[in-house]
Amino acid sequence: MLGLNFPLGKLAIAAGVHPALWAALISLGAGLAMWLITALFERNAAKPKAVLKFALTSGFISYVMPNFLTFLVISKIGSGLSAVMYALSPVVTALFSIIFQVRPPNRFGLIGIALGLAGALLIIMGRNSNFETDSKLWIIAALFIPVFLGLGNVYRTKAWPEGASPRKLASLTNLAAVPFLLLFEILLNGTLNFSPLLQIPGLIAAQLAVSTINFMMFFRLQQMSGPTYLSQIGYVAAAVGLVIGVTILGETYPILVWLGAGVVALGIAFSTWGQR
Repeated sequence: MLGLNFPLGKLAIAAGVHPALWAALISLGAGLAMWLITALFERNAAKPKAVLKFALTSGFISYVMPNFLTFLVISKIGSGLSAVMYALSPVVTALFSIIFQVRPPNRFGLIGIALGLAGALLIIMGRNSNFETDSKLWIIAALFIPVFLGLGNVYRTKAWPEGASPRKLASLTNLAAVPFLLLFEILLNGTLNFSPLLQIPGLIAAQLAVSTINFMMFFRLQQMSGPTYLSQIGYVAAAVGLVIGVTILGETYPILVWLGAGVVALGIAFSTWGQR
């Protein structure tokens, strides 16, 4: 599901939708869908104040800041270096989980993270992404992307409210991020332009279905596996995105990219072994 986000987002941006607005639409639609499911089928025993605090903090750290930094720096450092920042998030997550002692990875988990990072970098380099930049300041700003992603992964495990369901937390975390994302859209582009959305109703429906399923599984995985194992979902999504790009978008990739996907798979196997 996460891998499908990349081609869907690419098609939306090609249709004229600004990235911040698309991110806000994803969080709003998926958040409302999960809220409705929770209201109809679940009884949550969690304290409302604890859930609200979790949602606001998690939404800001995990969704708002990484998205804002990505929108801010991608035109300055290129898509290649931006992708590297996301590939670094499992490493940073492992570091924070060790520092804060929140389900730290064992030896096999660390090997898996290292292999996954190597594979992700091979994929990024093999896709001939842009690595040119003329400002170290933008690189420093971009380095905070994996920092916020790692902090968010660890925070969600450490601060998980007792009695709260994954779907409840996924819903409110996404909804809490929407106002910030819309504000960033206004700051970056000066307006909220909804007109391109009217031209792609089918794409919106597909994106909201994919995102809703993705977030429900994502938060369940967080609950069961902890921050470090969860963080490697980005490696999996990068590899899955290759298959989707070939089958749906007609893209082609050199052998180095597919080698990277194989290394990612090996890394996930080590991590799964360590997790068990």
